[in-house]
Amino acid sequence: MKKIENTQKNEAYFRYVCRKDPKSKIIKTVLIAFSVGGAICVFGEVLKEVITAALPTFSEESIGSIVTAILIFIGALLTGIGVYDDIGKVAGAGSVVPITGFANSVVSPAIEFKTEGYVYGMESKMFVVAGPVIVSGIVSSVLVGLIYYVISLF
Repeated sequence: MKKIENTQKNEAYFRYVCRKDPKSKIIKTVLIAFSVGGAICVFGEVLKEVITAALPTFSEESIGSIVTAILIFIGALLTGIGVYDDIGKVAGAGSVVPITGFANSVVSPAIEFKTEGYVYGMESKMFVVAGPVIVSGIVSSVLVGLIYYVISLF
């Protein structure tokens, strides 16, 4: 008898939760993230074309490095003036994936902890988020380089 009462209560509670639960916005969220991330990447490509036209003697690799540096600077600048956080609230992962998101992940903790001083605040907290990414990249690069070296010996 008690099991039947509990089952009815559970079903009633489930119906109540379904009525109160907000509808999923996953499609809207994904489309916004895709659009913003894509727009950042398109901006990078346009920037690359403009720099290529302005500096025709530079190699494609040099121009790619220049564009990367400019995008990192813009991401850091927008983080510093508080605009990138607003973009992140709207775009979600779309603002994190491009290289500007990496700049944001380095600058945000530095700004947050600047009251603790330059060394113990900004410099030490700057790589809290980005540090593991940098270390992982370096370690995997070394491992791939060693594997390539060993393979080239044969």
